[in-house]
Amino acid sequence: MGILQRNYLAVSQGKAGIKLEDDPIGPESALVAERELRETPERIRESCEQLRALMKEHRLVFREDDDFLLTFLRPTKYYSHSALDLMRRIVEFRIKNASVLHGLIPKDEEDGFLNNRVVNVLRDRDQHGRRIMVIQCGADWNPRTVKTDQLFRMLYLIHLAAIQEPETQVKGAIIIMDFHGMSMTQATHCMNLTFVARLLTFIQDAMPLRLKQVHIVKQPFIFQIVWNVFKPFIREKLRNRLFFHGSKMSSLHKFIEPNYLPEDYGGSRPKIDYSSADWFPVLNEIEEDIKEWSSFGYLPEGQPGNAETAQDSPS
Repeated sequence: MGILQRNYLAVSQGKAGIKLEDDPIGPESALVAERELRETPERIRESCEQLRALMKEHRLVFREDDDFLLTFLRPTKYYSHSALDLMRRIVEFRIKNASVLHGLIPKDEEDGFLNNRVVNVLRDRDQHGRRIMVIQCGADWNPRTVKTDQLFRMLYLIHLAAIQEPETQVKGAIIIMDFHGMSMTQATHCMNLTFVARLLTFIQDAMPLRLKQVHIVKQPFIFQIVWNVFKPFIREKLRNRLFFHGSKMSSLHKFIEPNYLPEDYGGSRPKIDYSSADWFPVLNEIEEDIKEWSSFGYLPEGQPGNAETAQDSPS
């Protein structure tokens, strides 16, 4: 085990380990960024300049500092036109889904985070330095308490936290979807077509995050019904990153080494003793950033460019 891997294992001991890691990337991650994302100091400078010019041309208002623009340039491998397209899709997704996203702040979903165990982020990254999010889609999810719209908003807030981590921007994230104990109650809500379309459009078109893998675990026979609803909406890129393991944790361990997983998933780390309630204060700390994210949009004709004058539709 290398020094880097040991560091990831040591990131969190106890509740104190639950925090955003907003430090700049280190030398090892810089090598990954160069190899996988074409990131170099010169390309950062050039691509940020190009993207700022494109934003002005298309009257698109986001923050313009280099650090912020990396949020969009890293997942698009520093192709400035692709980064612009991503930014536009993000704004257009928010417009289309204003009924669930308008004015969203963490406090709006306080009950979901504090009193339910539907979503969680593991304190430890995997062996490649990727964040791991766990979504409980089975018995731990009561759809009457956390409706699908609420679940989506919680996931949306978590992604706004994740993209603030330079390490996660470079290394990406993986998702474990745990279907243990799923009944028709959960399955019926999972098959809500509005929810399915919204979630998959977000993941595939409007999420500025490198989603590396999605692992389906502990799924019962009834899951096949849910999968048949989701499948037509899943494009090839995401389909190639989906893996089904059932109850065989040894299958999951081919992708995530057990040294980086909790006992809940056959790993050697302690059983999960924390929840989204412990992450909720982290989201509250970035409330102003979340509000700012909601302010980005298109600039009305004849007005100077800033987030205060941005509107939600192109002129």
